[in-house]
Amino acid sequence: MRKLFADTTPLQTPDFRRLWLAGIVTVIGANLTIFAVPVQLYALTQSSAYVGLSGLFALVPLVVFGLWGGAWADAMDRRVLLVITSVGLALASVLLWLQAALALNNVWVVLCLLAVQQGFYAVNSPTRSAAIPRMLPGEQLPAANSLNMTVMQFGAIVGPLLAGVMLRWVDLSTLYAIDAVTCLAAIWATVRLAPMRNGQGSAGFGFGAVLDGFRYLAGNQVVLMSFVVDLIAMIFGMPRALFPQMAHESFGGPIEGGTTMALLAAAMSVGAVAGGVFSGWLPRIRRRGLAVVVAIVVWGAAMIGFGVAGGMAGGHAGALLWIAFAFLAIGGAADMVSAAFRSTILQQAASDEVRGRLQGVFTVVVAGGPRLADAAHGGAAAMVGTTVAAAGGGALVVIVVVLAVLAAPAFIRYRVAEGDKV
Repeated sequence: MRKLFADTTPLQTPDFRRLWLAGIVTVIGANLTIFAVPVQLYALTQSSAYVGLSGLFALVPLVVFGLWGGAWADAMDRRVLLVITSVGLALASVLLWLQAALALNNVWVVLCLLAVQQGFYAVNSPTRSAAIPRMLPGEQLPAANSLNMTVMQFGAIVGPLLAGVMLRWVDLSTLYAIDAVTCLAAIWATVRLAPMRNGQGSAGFGFGAVLDGFRYLAGNQVVLMSFVVDLIAMIFGMPRALFPQMAHESFGGPIEGGTTMALLAAAMSVGAVAGGVFSGWLPRIRRRGLAVVVAIVVWGAAMIGFGVAGGMAGGHAGALLWIAFAFLAIGGAADMVSAAFRSTILQQAASDEVRGRLQGVFTVVVAGGPRLADAAHGGAAAMVGTTVAAAGGGALVVIVVVLAVLAAPAFIRYRVAEGDKV
């Protein structure tokens, strides 16, 4: 039974333990802001198109600074870069709190501050991922990644649920303020890290260093396809921009958000945590490319179910809300499996001198894909309604991912030898 649960050995390393413990607090705070931004935008405009527009405002800094941030992580002391970006994230949260507290009620201010915050996140995330192999021996990396993903998904559950409950007594500015305060934990943890200078000296800060990372990636079709299939799953199948409108119109929740919106926002993470807790079977899977594809097909099918449940709600909103929740949870569990295998493939391919740049691409894909989905689903909902946008997106996931792996069969044939570690 013990093999079914997370290995906590990495927590014996002080640097990793401090980062992990700080992450419990900061991820919850970050998810308060993730909840607050679309709720504020929808309350100001009552339009999913504006909620979707936030995806584009976040996408540009995610792409630009995610790629350059990965190069910076390979060129300078990763500890210093983590401290700088942690302080930047805190300042961005303070500004979001200020605009809400002053009741500026300006959509464009919210969107621009979101872009600033995402720029700092885009540098922080690949730097943090590239720093972990400096803290731990190679055999502990899978356990460390599992612990980190569990914390992230735990925060994605607790954050929205906490926000939904708190909004009964406080306004959105309080959510932003709490996020700003929780950033202090990350600053404390990163300041106490040991120096992580780049010993290779081969990476630069400019565009050439970014291109070198892409050249490295282009030479490995399996790693490249692991990014492509995730983009397909997220762009076509992530319906989170529809949650405010569906919570209000399909399931009868208040326009300001509330517990209905919180349930939808937390559902995928509930499934992901359940999938992560009972993930002991993953190391026994050798055909990991095929496993990723199967997981993404399950994800797409779950999104079809979610969209149909929303369309059928009508006078049975209460019961169908829980059916929709279940489909989102199934999708979250499938996404956890996909993410676990994709992270393992990337770790096996990357050497330390390019790890930051590949993690930068990974950040762009993982965070940028859903942002593109926000724009696509928000626009689609404005034209054809939320049911078609959500269910149709899930159907496209299944179709396009199958076509993609047929075009690149090396990915679906990818397997590891019996003796390899996950």
